[in-house]
Amino acid sequence: VQLQAYGGGLVQSGGSLRLSCAASGRTFSNYHMGWFRQAPGKEPVFVARIRWGGRSPYYTESVKGRFTISVDNAKNTIYLQMNMLTPEDTAVYYCAAAPDALKLVTGSVDYWGKGTQVTVSS
Repeated sequence: VQLQAYGGGLVQSGGSLRLSCAASGRTFSNYHMGWFRQAPGKEPVFVARIRWGGRSPYYTESVKGRFTISVDNAKNTIYLQMNMLTPEDTAVYYCAAAPDALKLVTGSVDYWGKGTQVTVSS
């Protein structure tokens, strides 16, 4: 099973990036998929989640109205569209999968992907 995140990069404050996470190796139809981020020197924190079928998106407060999580089942890919980025969004972003929403939000996930670095300059 593999979750491969990509799409990070360097962007100026106010800019946008779209992260992708390609999922493979099993069926995720009963899973909740999500994104976490880890800033330097800090623990990973939950950012957003969505059911594999595309329902019930949920966001941490700090990204509401700026970030959008979505899923393309045909491509087995989860996306995180990030708009109005600020330096506080700088972190390594990870995608993850868990069998229910609570486990995902609390980090008790079954699968983690390798991270992708997002750097927002002021």
